[in-house]
Amino acid sequence: MEGFGGGKILFGEIEVVQVSVMEKVWSSPDNKGVTFYKPLQIPEGFFVLGHYGCPNAQRPLKSPFFLVSITQDRSNMKGEIILAGPPLEEPSDYNLVWSSNEGQVYFWVPQAPEGYKALGCVVTNTPAKPTSKELVMCVRSDLTDTCQTEGAIWSNKSFTAWNIRPKVRGTKAAGVYVGTFYCQTGGLTPNDPLPIACLKNCNLDKFTAMPNVDQINELLYKYGPTVFFHPYEKYMPSSVDWFFQNGALLYSKGSAVGAQPIEANGSNLPQGGDPDDGSYWLDLPKDGAAATRVKQGDLQSAEAYVHIKPMLGGTCSDIEMWLFYPFNGPRSLKVQLFHNISLGRIGQHGGDWEHFTLRINNLTGKLWRVYLSQHSSGQWLDTSELEYSEGSSDRAVIYSSKDGHASYPEEGDFLQGNTKLQIGLRNDTKRSKYVLDTSMQFQIISADYMQPQPLQEPPWLQYMRNWGPTVVYDTRAELDRALKILPSKLRHSVEDFFNKDIPEELSSEKGPTGPKAKESWEGDEKEKA
Repeated sequence: MEGFGGGKILFGEIEVVQVSVMEKVWSSPDNKGVTFYKPLQIPEGFFVLGHYGCPNAQRPLKSPFFLVSITQDRSNMKGEIILAGPPLEEPSDYNLVWSSNEGQVYFWVPQAPEGYKALGCVVTNTPAKPTSKELVMCVRSDLTDTCQTEGAIWSNKSFTAWNIRPKVRGTKAAGVYVGTFYCQTGGLTPNDPLPIACLKNCNLDKFTAMPNVDQINELLYKYGPTVFFHPYEKYMPSSVDWFFQNGALLYSKGSAVGAQPIEANGSNLPQGGDPDDGSYWLDLPKDGAAATRVKQGDLQSAEAYVHIKPMLGGTCSDIEMWLFYPFNGPRSLKVQLFHNISLGRIGQHGGDWEHFTLRINNLTGKLWRVYLSQHSSGQWLDTSELEYSEGSSDRAVIYSSKDGHASYPEEGDFLQGNTKLQIGLRNDTKRSKYVLDTSMQFQIISADYMQPQPLQEPPWLQYMRNWGPTVVYDTRAELDRALKILPSKLRHSVEDFFNKDIPEELSSEKGPTGPKAKESWEGDEKEKA
């Protein structure tokens, strides 16, 4: 059955299903712990693209891992008839890449015939070349996309095995994450070209497996995370409507009219535009008492603003969940074990937007990964790496850091900086009575793939300008005031950190742009280097 959660997706000349049963081929004897698997109980007419490696700390089969079958569709994305060879061909040979000294495991790279690409490697526990039991298929080159390494699964001296993923990822990218791996001896960087490829969805414009509105609601009820705020958090989130209704103002450069109040749904905000031209910005109420109150936010009104986008060739749905904070607090500095220093104004700004993302497997309808945004980047986490709400095995717990509102998977003092020297910006998280349940408190604001009738977006979403004013101040003077209590040796170390590692967003007080102006709106999430 095709459709969201239907277990099958058509890519044009081929279709894919997900592996449901696997057999262990080999586990590493070291403490890093990895196991390599091959698929079993392959449905009639389907073929294997490669084997699968998974750290033992994670649960197998949480990622999409596909089998492929030939369909009767012989047309390309433009509807033109394909006259090329068959979509799938057997490898012409297998090359041994590495084997253990004890002869327990052998890693092979399939050699594709001309005009075809291999999509993954094979693992055996005998020195003989793979036979029909381990046979994988190669895919015609025009049905594949360029891939890159994502992260090392396992390494042994000069040998490394990596996860692979499409090199280009976004809502309009056709590359598909297959779940196979690549291996070789010697080093490799993410930009090195690989001799293997990923699948390509040649029916990308149809998005046949994306969820409808009712299914999105069910996914949010099932997987919507619980967000815990620090017990000493001063700057809580609020709804956008509450922010507008409680005195937020629209400013425009060179206007003789002055600041303007904002309609509850943002209908009088300028639409589109260049966020860098400084023509418009939002600010707190002019009255000092009102500004102080709005800065503090209103947790009771807060909700997650939900954007759903197709990713990895339409095989996954990314559910971006955006939280709005009227104000982002100033940062503090940790210097080794003994010094916690307030940085004055450094880090504060109006109109803070933060988000986390649920990546849903469209074949199964199940949660695969969760992305946590942390200032200018973030991290993807497997579901096995997350904490869950009491009484639920599906709703993850997310911790919002004090004042800065970055997202973390557990309680703690997360250091943004030089962890070796123990110098950096504090990101403190702790469970408290301040909670936002996004499985109940959400609003779906955008899903462009729903054509010809996409969701009606709120007017404020089209406002591409800054959600806070830009205030330039002497960062050096602020820093000098903060660091004067330190011994000279430590002060020099902190100054070096700021000169080399300080995030650009801390150099001035500048309100960020809204969700739709972010790169992640149409692209993949930015990960830590």
